[in-house]
Amino acid sequence: MSPRKSVAEAMGTRAAILDRSVAVASKEGLEGLTIGRLAAELGMSKSGVLGHFGSKEALQLAALGRAGEVFRAEVWEPVVAVAPGLPRLRALCEAWVSYLERQVFPGGCFFVAAAHEFDGRPGAVRDAVESLFDAWRARLLKEIGRAVAAGELPQSTDQAGLAFELTGLAMALNHAIQLHRDPEAAACARRAFAARLGGPETAGGGPETAGG
Repeated sequence: MSPRKSVAEAMGTRAAILDRSVAVASKEGLEGLTIGRLAAELGMSKSGVLGHFGSKEALQLAALGRAGEVFRAEVWEPVVAVAPGLPRLRALCEAWVSYLERQVFPGGCFFVAAAHEFDGRPGAVRDAVESLFDAWRARLLKEIGRAVAAGELPQSTDQAGLAFELTGLAMALNHAIQLHRDPEAAACARRAFAARLGGPETAGGGPETAGG
């Protein structure tokens, strides 16, 4: 076996472990990840799984990183070509709703679940979860700031407050889908985002101008 093939196979095995880890953790939490369980489900030895990460915490952190890649691919990358500011912010919110509506992760939003699991527990995993939320909030704030600078949102807009509201709407949608199995949740979320940001809803009409 050539060194290049060996490295490629190792990377493929690591990717398979991470994909399974993300699927398990989205439903059962990051603490639900065990080396033994993953080894059994993937037909590997415990030492084979452990060899790719070294510890359970390292596996949890790697799973968070993989989930972050999925989120970026689903929510951020599709809107990169949209004009910055309010158009992109609206597109981001629609992509966010779609990601939750389609249940990209089997257990709903991976990060909401991880935050509930680790928000009161100090350590590297909690810090990583917080960092991911901070990065997303910074992205929202950047587009909100651009929208205000362009006159697409009022100068009086409470930018931090708006980012807080948008995040709250997405979390409420995740809750409605996962806990209540509400078939109208996504449509309700779209109306709420449109009411706050203006513009047409994806399904049905909405207000055309942004509120204060």
